[in-house]
Order: sequence, then structure tokens, then C-alpha cells
Amino acid sequence: MIRKQIPNLLTLCNLTCGALAAYMAALGWLHRAALLMMCGILFDFFDGFAARMLKVSSPMGKELDSLADVVTSGVAPAFILFRMLMCYHGWHYWALVAFLMPAFAAYRLAKFNLDERQHESFLGLPVPSNALIWAALGICVVHPDWAQVALLPVPGIDRLLLSNAALIVLVAVSMLTNILMVSELPMLGLKFKTFGWKGNELKYILLIGAALLMVLFGIFGIALAILWYILLSVITSTKRC
Repeated sequence: MIRKQIPNLLTLCNLTCGALAAYMAALGWLHRAALLMMCGILFDFFDGFAARMLKVSSPMGKELDSLADVVTSGVAPAFILFRMLMCYHGWHYWALVAFLMPAFAAYRLAKFNLDERQHESFLGLPVPSNALIWAALGICVVHPDWAQVALLPVPGIDRLLLSNAALIVLVAVSMLTNILMVSELPMLGLKFKTFGWKGNELKYILLIGAALLMVLFGIFGIALAILWYILLSVITSTKRC
């Protein structure tokens, strides 16, 4: 009985991290919120892994997983984006755009649960991938030194993200990623059946490119890695057409 509940307990850890992250972001502690979100996403990875390893997958676990993801990867990043937008002119109606994110995330997760086409790859941007963009940007605002390394410094990344010019960019990026979550865009899957180069070329190109971006840009590289994932998926999708 306990064995069957291990994946569900991990999922509940994900949900708890997400709830705490939303609270921290509401208080303006963006770095703590971002780190809690990342912990939640890690739990999200391991609950599915545990369910497969223990062979205890269940419909309840699937539904619970989606509920947790709405909080950790929908509500929490929305609060991070809200606080970032609030930094421009204090209270502003533009900031409310952030709260479209949980709605799109919930719709994407419900769609994913019913879609039989998404076992090996995804249609639309995965909700945790979107959340990682905002987690990385949230950390960069509070700890700009975390956003850079000696190889390629990014001076003033915090001022750049909170500049007036960035307001339109942040709103536009949030709307774009919201639409991508519910789109039919085929996204690259990262499940390896074998680890050889043949047949896995795109997966390795994606991983190598993402690793390089994170080495060069530090925490900010996480956001760039997700954008690289989107770009590579778009290019691949276009070539298939």
C-alpha cells in the first residue's frame, strides 16, 4: 500500500513547493519562489519516474500530477511575472496579463491528459518548460551575479529585465509562450529508446546547445535553453511540412 503512494507523495511535494513558491513571489522574494518552483519541477520528474519504476501508475496519479503542475508551473510563475511587471510603475493593469498564464497552463494540462498522440513527444510547449523561463528570469532580477559567469559576463542583466523597454518584451513573451502551450506545434521529446547518435541527432543537438547556453549565461541560460528548445522544434516542424 505504501509503495503505491510513493509517486503520489512526490506529486504532493511538487504541489507544496508550488504553493510556497506562489506565496514567496507574492511577497516579492522572487529568488526563493524560483528555487521552490525548480524543486517542484524536480519532484514532478521523479513522481513519473517512480511510478514507472514501481509499476504503480494510476489514473488518480495522472490527475493529481496535473493539479500539482497547475500550481507549480502555472500559478507560481504567474506571480513571478506579476511582481516583475509591477516593478515598472507600481500598480498597473499591464501586470494582470501575468494571470492569464494559469488559465493557459490548466487548459494545456487537461488537453494533454486526453490526447493519445503525446506519448513519445509533445504538442505544444510543456507547462514546466514555460515555468522554467520565468523562474530563471526571476532569479536574474534579484541575483544578477547568478546570471553570468567569467566566460561571458552579462553586466546589468537585472537593470535590463526591469527597464521600460523590457515591459513590452516580457508581456509579448508571456503571451507567446501561453499560446505555444495550447498550440498544436510538435515539440521535441527527450525520451531515449537507445543512446546512440543515429536516430537521436536532434535530441543530442538540443541537449548540447542547452548545456552550452547554461555554461555561458549561467541561470539566465535556462531561459535561453527553453527558447532554443522552442526554436529547434519550430525548425524541425517546418522541415517536416
